[in-house]
Amino acid sequence: MDLIKSKIDQTFDLLKDLDIDLWMIFCRESEIMTDPSLAMMVGAHVSAQAAFMFTKTGCSRAIVWKYDAENIQRTGYFDEVEIFTTDFKEVFNRAIAGINPRQIAVNYSLTSSTADGISYGMYLKLKDYLKETPYKACLISAEEFLLKLRSRKTEPEIEKLRIAATISELCWQEALPEIKTGMTEIEIAALIAGRIKGHGGVQSFPSIVNAGAKTSPGHGLPTTAVLEPGDLLHVDFGAEIDGYCADLQRLAYFLKPGESSAPDVLRKAFNKIKEIVDVSAIGYTVGARGIDIDKAARQMLTAAGYEEYQHSLGHQIGRAVHDGGSRVGPKYEEHDRTPFIPLEAGNAFTVELGVALENIGYVGLEEDLVVTTNGGEFLCNRQTELPVK
Repeated sequence: MDLIKSKIDQTFDLLKDLDIDLWMIFCRESEIMTDPSLAMMVGAHVSAQAAFMFTKTGCSRAIVWKYDAENIQRTGYFDEVEIFTTDFKEVFNRAIAGINPRQIAVNYSLTSSTADGISYGMYLKLKDYLKETPYKACLISAEEFLLKLRSRKTEPEIEKLRIAATISELCWQEALPEIKTGMTEIEIAALIAGRIKGHGGVQSFPSIVNAGAKTSPGHGLPTTAVLEPGDLLHVDFGAEIDGYCADLQRLAYFLKPGESSAPDVLRKAFNKIKEIVDVSAIGYTVGARGIDIDKAARQMLTAAGYEEYQHSLGHQIGRAVHDGGSRVGPKYEEHDRTPFIPLEAGNAFTVELGVALENIGYVGLEEDLVVTTNGGEFLCNRQTELPVK
């Protein structure tokens, strides 16, 4: 099934479930500032003001500038494509009156960037258009609707995520034999980026590469730090394929002269992190709360004598590498209510954690999975062993 068509069908069902009369993407020249919903629901950019409307009665309508109209008509996603030349407001207000909505859901949100696509300027313009109409008090946030729409992956979306994760893992397996001591973090990142490009993808985000304990495993860019014997190589990376993002972490240890295996402290830490991933993944089940899954993982980690990780155990993936509504994490202020939202079938998540070992590096693993009634289903082959080179 066509990906966008599957999301449009899902949109109509969700609008009915939430009893929302109209959801609208209200935007302007999108190459400059793009609403995150545009790629998911339209599949084309616009070069002027536009409105894309979806109603709970199952109607899709686009209002676009005459020079954008052909591209939008060609998609076949809209029952009606209305064209304006100079006066958007007249065409827009006529369309709104024809729908006669009780609520108009638009993309603003205090908690989620994926649901906050309308700029403040466009929001003010929208309010101005409606100020002399019966619909001036009908604007509501599309946050709840949109987070559910992005979170509930359709089967075609899950297959795209599976492909992205599988290609990411393949790129790691292809790159690993070429990674040698003496290479810099920048060179290792370029090698992986080249593999992703060779498989028809782009990077989901700039790869994070840590050559031993020389650099932080956070979101810093690769440096000129050199991979040396005795270093644990940690790489956080992902391929984006056809607009869908993977996010994995992989490890390899580079032996010191005289070593035949990784140090005991490293093997112990790796096995514990792998065990927590195993157990936590089972908890990614329909109806579970992210805060509870995360709490159990932290307890396992601290009971083994390690410090807590300072991030969430899992975030959603999709058309963005940080996507969707619910989160598997603690109750930090910035997380708002997301750790308390029950997981749903089809939600796609990461499960990720690690520990830092002095003079060795960051022992971090990350896998991608989809939520089912039987727990998390991994989207690609996992790292279950620590390679030594």
